[in-house]
Amino acid sequence: MKAPLTGVRLVVAAVLALTQAGCGTRGPSGGAGQGDDTIKASDINLQPRDKVKEGGTLRWGINEFPTQWNRNHIDGNLAVAAVVSNALLPSAFTSDGNARLSVNRDYVLEARITDRSPHQVVTYTLNPKARWSDGKPITWADYRAQWEVMRGADPAFRIVSATGYQDIAKVERGAGEHEVVVTFTRPFGDWQALFGPLLPASVNENAEAFNSSWVNAIPLTAGPFKVGALDQTAKTVTLVRDPAWWGDRAKLDRIVYRAAEQDSLTGMFGNGELDVADIGPSAPDYARARSATGAQVRLAAGPDFRHFTLNGSSEKLRDVRVRQAIQLGVDRMSIARSDLQGLDWPATPLGNHFFMPTQEGYRDNAGSFGAYDPERAKRLLDEAGWKLDGTVRKKAGDPLDLRFVVPAGSQLSKSEGELAQSMLAKIGVKLTIQAVPGDDFFTKYVIPGDFDIAPFAYIGTPFPVSSSYGAYVNSPDGKTWNANLGRSGSDDIDAALDRAVAALDPARARAAVNAADRLIWAQANVLPLYQRPQVVAVKDTLANVGARGFHDLRYQDIGFTR
Repeated sequence: MKAPLTGVRLVVAAVLALTQAGCGTRGPSGGAGQGDDTIKASDINLQPRDKVKEGGTLRWGINEFPTQWNRNHIDGNLAVAAVVSNALLPSAFTSDGNARLSVNRDYVLEARITDRSPHQVVTYTLNPKARWSDGKPITWADYRAQWEVMRGADPAFRIVSATGYQDIAKVERGAGEHEVVVTFTRPFGDWQALFGPLLPASVNENAEAFNSSWVNAIPLTAGPFKVGALDQTAKTVTLVRDPAWWGDRAKLDRIVYRAAEQDSLTGMFGNGELDVADIGPSAPDYARARSATGAQVRLAAGPDFRHFTLNGSSEKLRDVRVRQAIQLGVDRMSIARSDLQGLDWPATPLGNHFFMPTQEGYRDNAGSFGAYDPERAKRLLDEAGWKLDGTVRKKAGDPLDLRFVVPAGSQLSKSEGELAQSMLAKIGVKLTIQAVPGDDFFTKYVIPGDFDIAPFAYIGTPFPVSSSYGAYVNSPDGKTWNANLGRSGSDDIDAALDRAVAALDPARARAAVNAADRLIWAQANVLPLYQRPQVVAVKDTLANVGARGFHDLRYQDIGFTR
């Protein structure tokens, strides 16, 4: 089960460049069954369009069926929603496998900083051919409408994150309808992360439209595909080639996304029901997928990480000492070894909330708060007033029992819960595993805060600062947390994050991010486990799709080679 792209993750090549210069990273015993030990930065069988045949239907397995398709809405900030809607919606920039950015010329012909003093100004020249599926052109007005909502001035709009948008002073019409002039109140280094995806102005007209008009619907599109059908009963989304598309014609006739529980996807793939399935870091599924006829498993060192989120608004986890004790009571190395056993991937605990070990700027900031130290955990719980009473600690007669909420059908999450259950029992904490429907895991439990601990993965973007900002920034009122699913923060963390997003100098940005990261380890909001390998099973005749890493897929180029 994967969460969003928080900003969001969900969600800086220009400011925070990667060290992955196309060489990938090294695995312990082989990449994706390709006969060497190199794990690639991306593994999608990149092929030119003339090597991809015309036509065909691609059957793509996904592990949940979103209800909210507005990805700027907190409930729509899901990796699965992006997998579908990236074929449908505009984005100003696109990334290659090494997080090198370029303008997405299907929508933007040029975008650059045109002034730095007295304020940062960015000017976009839009592609005049670009249109929404209702025939209306994509203009500066769509950009302004998105900024008006996403800057967070009106809490009625349930936005995922105001990062970057809150630093904009104004969005204006330039030389014509297809020029956008964005003026910032202060420098914002990750400006290329903004306006992706771009939604039509009609979505942002009022809170009702923003919050509700894309529930169980994708009313407007502007991509190589359009929505053919969205079947909530069958849990399928069918995309068909859009003849009104102004760019390169889509190779495929259609893409059919089919939602199922994570543990079912590999079986469906092996039975020939699917052509693509993200099987996640599951050794049994990895082995099963590799043995399927005509199959290939593509593996990449993605910017993703597995973690436990600790709910700071939960009654028994409000005290930071209790959250710190939970962190210290979890043996991250043991969980990583268990999760990754049988995969061609190193079981190394992750020491940073922003950078992966393959990125410049990575520092292991875990320190003492990332260590497995049950004795210190016991002392912290004693200090917090939770005294051992038999096998479980109590305070004023109330036992220290916590809910570990997992999506049903995810054996990986269940196994992690069982390991954590045994570990935390040693420090007097009772952990109860609660399985909930996969489609409800985020929208009804994680996002509303109806959990104590939840395991999932954050899916990264080429913008490690701004895309993660919302996951750790403090609530302005103690109630509105947006993308901060751990529901805890501090003024000091916010100040360090603000310095990072405002820095145009890469070294200063990295230093500020690492300062924030050290504080987040002490805050015990998110407990990183390990860098999550992207493991995608595909038919071996498929091109331009698979384990993409930072590589933004060109959906019009996806297809079969024979």
